[in-house]
Amino acid sequence: MRIAVLGGGAWGTAMALVAAGRHEVALFVRDPAQAEAVRFERENRRYLPGFRLPAELLASADLSAVLANDPELIVVATPTSGLRAAMRALAQHHVTAPVLWLCKGFERDTGLLGHQIAAQELGAHPAGVLSGPSFAQEVAAGLPTALTVAGSGAVCDIATVAFHAGALRVYATDDLTGVEVGGAVKNVMAIATGIADALQLGNNARAALITRGLAEIIRFGVALGARAETFMGLAGVGDLLLTCTGELSRNRQVGLRLGQGVPLARTLADIGHVAEGVWSAPEVARRAQEAGVDMPITHAVCAVLAGRLSPQAALELLLARDPRREGA
Repeated sequence: MRIAVLGGGAWGTAMALVAAGRHEVALFVRDPAQAEAVRFERENRRYLPGFRLPAELLASADLSAVLANDPELIVVATPTSGLRAAMRALAQHHVTAPVLWLCKGFERDTGLLGHQIAAQELGAHPAGVLSGPSFAQEVAAGLPTALTVAGSGAVCDIATVAFHAGALRVYATDDLTGVEVGGAVKNVMAIATGIADALQLGNNARAALITRGLAEIIRFGVALGARAETFMGLAGVGDLLLTCTGELSRNRQVGLRLGQGVPLARTLADIGHVAEGVWSAPEVARRAQEAGVDMPITHAVCAVLAGRLSPQAALELLLARDPRREGA
């Protein structure tokens, strides 16, 4: 299969590397200097150091060159903030191949999910999302990983052919909203869990926070049209557990540093990668309010990110909530 991957970050590079073992792959790297470095060094030292890229993998800052070979599948591996521009560029190139995106977030200012952005920019073009519990470094290393692809049957089939092999397993669903909500909101919960761990609240508190966070995700997702059972799968509880507990989680690292008193701007600069939960949290809170969904953990994270509350004050606010039934 001929595959084009748009985005030279860690995740795009990892997926291009994995796919290149079986397919013809071209990687679009927006920055010309970085693209040249990847071509010359056969390694993405900036975002995914330590993994050698095969000579057959084309890396270019020229989108036309990446798309010139008439790809059969296009994978957009930008952050959510770059998804609309990438899809608009694909529309201008009149691509016909199905489009998958890998980002997990709500678009800043619009509060839209990826499939809603795709509908605006690509119309009825075949498209879907590839999500689930996955760190780029582990995928690149060939460690066992299970992902979920959401979309039409045809889109799921081609994504499965492209990526389901060896240690990488792909499971399909048609619940686009559920998969995207799970992927986006778990980042917010990972920030909360990082804060709790920085405050040394213990394992009991971490388990309670993750569980109540899942309850928020389900309430919110169902209100947006998702199926509740989707959140019991890879893109729900699976991704939530990984991101809230894994040391490679950027959003967890944000929470840990905020809980240690490090300012947000310095935290993001030190991490050097996009932490989607920082930008998704306010959009999640806004859309939840519009839908009449109670999301106290999300609101507490928003207050800490905005500097309205200290981590300790946010904790005290959550602990002061009235008792309620388990399902509420």
